[in-house]
Amino acid sequence: MANDMMEAYLYEMNTLLESLDEMVLGAEDRKTFSQEDVNEIFRIMHTIKGSSAMMEFDNLMTVAHRIEDMFFIIRDKGMDAVAEELRPELFDLIFQAIDFFKAEVEKLENGETLTDDIDSILANIKSFSNKIQGKAEEEEPAAEAKAEPEAQAAGEAGGHASSKFPFGIRVFFDEGAGMENLRAFMLASAVRDSVESESDFDYYPADVDTNSDTAAVVVDEGFSLRFLTDELRQKALAVVKDAGSVGNYNLFEYEAPEAQEAKAPPKPAEPQAAQAAAPQSAPAAPAAAPQQGGGSNNANKNQKESLISVNLSKLDELNAVVGEIVITESMVTASPDLEGLKLDNFTSAARQLRSLTDQLQDVSMSLRMVSVSATFQKMRRIVRDMSKKLQKEVNLVLEGEETEIDKTIVDSIGDPLMHIVRNSMDHGIEENAQDRVAAGKDPVGRITLSARHTGSEVIIEVIDDGQGADDEAILNKAIRQGLAAPGMDYSHKDILNFLLMPGFSTNTEVTEYSGRGVGMDVVKSNVESVGGTVTISSEKGHGMTTTLKIPLTMAIMDGMEVSVGDSVFTVPINNIRSIVKVEDGDVIHDATKGEMLRVMDNFYSVVRAKEFYQMENGSDEIGEGIILWVESGDNSFCLFVDKLIGEQQVVVKPLPDYVNNFGIRNYGVTGCTILGNGDISIILDVASIYAASQAG
Repeated sequence: MANDMMEAYLYEMNTLLESLDEMVLGAEDRKTFSQEDVNEIFRIMHTIKGSSAMMEFDNLMTVAHRIEDMFFIIRDKGMDAVAEELRPELFDLIFQAIDFFKAEVEKLENGETLTDDIDSILANIKSFSNKIQGKAEEEEPAAEAKAEPEAQAAGEAGGHASSKFPFGIRVFFDEGAGMENLRAFMLASAVRDSVESESDFDYYPADVDTNSDTAAVVVDEGFSLRFLTDELRQKALAVVKDAGSVGNYNLFEYEAPEAQEAKAPPKPAEPQAAQAAAPQSAPAAPAAAPQQGGGSNNANKNQKESLISVNLSKLDELNAVVGEIVITESMVTASPDLEGLKLDNFTSAARQLRSLTDQLQDVSMSLRMVSVSATFQKMRRIVRDMSKKLQKEVNLVLEGEETEIDKTIVDSIGDPLMHIVRNSMDHGIEENAQDRVAAGKDPVGRITLSARHTGSEVIIEVIDDGQGADDEAILNKAIRQGLAAPGMDYSHKDILNFLLMPGFSTNTEVTEYSGRGVGMDVVKSNVESVGGTVTISSEKGHGMTTTLKIPLTMAIMDGMEVSVGDSVFTVPINNIRSIVKVEDGDVIHDATKGEMLRVMDNFYSVVRAKEFYQMENGSDEIGEGIILWVESGDNSFCLFVDKLIGEQQVVVKPLPDYVNNFGIRNYGVTGCTILGNGDISIILDVASIYAASQAG
């Protein structure tokens, strides 16, 4: 149960922080927070405070509480109370808080100890709160002056009555419920949402969220909610009645001391049944913290949820099972025992089974598909922070954010994209605007991050309009590091490939963002680990483009089975433009003895699979085989094979690491699949075959 609660807490925190980061970046562009932004930040901090308190992460709860107090002041006074010259400080302060929360969440995810040092960020929050209230630095913010002496009105509420908030509800929780101070705080949070303004009520003890010793006070004396009017108390009463673990409650009102003697103590209300949704027993409790009081509202419970969160491991398990179903279905329908038999009913049922397994595959794959939007949005923060620290003015343009790929792949490309964007900021964009103007460019730099589908893969590009690659500087660096031989003649493409080698960096000094021995080689290896490729193109003075080609998914794909000799290969259907039969006389030989074919009024090179893979068996005569006109991105060619077996949905199986160590990815082998008869078919990567054939 504890693990479930932690997972729910971490999921909620990451979701809230991503939303907050994006919101603050947009507000900084507009140079102000809208009223909607202020309310949303207040709500997010309120949720983080409640969730962290329930998980007993006191420092996270305290920081969230202080920011919530600060935005209560802003919400009350309006953004006009924050002078324009103070707004950059406000944005920086919120980003500091976001970074604090993200760092703490990362520690929780890695099982590390949370920080004890929050004095600096609390001091910054306090200082800014004082500024927007026009207070001196040493004065306490108004939001912290909640715990006023309460002994002034000792009446039937046992010292809980207040002349400022005369209408009260005193709550007692179920005996032995535990964590009474946190239950009290969660109840106060739920009541806060039912009243119009936080200034309409208070509660006692006031420090239940920060002082665990108040649990004993709540057990002995109860927890009191106090309101300006009886109408507000009645609204809150509905929340109290629905709250979990409330044993009983009574109503009280403040009266002047001389009138108290004539007042008989009220009877407590009927005890409530203990609710099942106690905070410590609900896995999703962190996400539901602000609505804790409505736990027994059946109408709300019965409403259908449009979205649910599912553990990724369960989706992995689902895809694995679906993959085995696909393989088993192929084994049944392609069984040698059925060869030559006329089984009309079986054939009809097999077609229906195939249709259903196709639908099952589509659904299971779609569950894992997510847009790259969240990953792209994270780059905005990187550009923002680096722009300030490097003193470079740069605009980030995002294109194709709605493009969807497999969740696992999205997670895998986050770090590579971050490194590429940092490289563009650090290496690419010129040091000062004057250099850009002198080169005929806009003084404001531009980095474009784009994504688009092309068949079975996604093309992600990071394009900057900076100074581009200096071939001479790169080559000299490569020679000094022993990556290149002096005196050798290297092409422009060869020189750019040095950037992808381990430890290579063109920076002349170590900075926060580069020069630590971790370079583009890590980007290359990370992308290749999910079946993708990385290429770089650049011209000096005209910026650089880094292109990532990523498969849509690594699970299931539509493939065309073909044979060469005794071997079977699978070509992704999305890469096949046409299948044609040609004669030997249709082949045209170029000056380098290469073969070309004319297809649709254009000429394309021919790659013979038998020769490419140096196989002993297979057809040599074009007329005896078949031509697949294939393409990947902007590249097209004709692949010559022996026979066409047929279309098949296949389960993609990764090749063992020791096989990949031989560099077979560079020769068009991207994985394998198991056929219906139990044989293994190699899955071909059209882009790699084209690149290798051109290089050869």
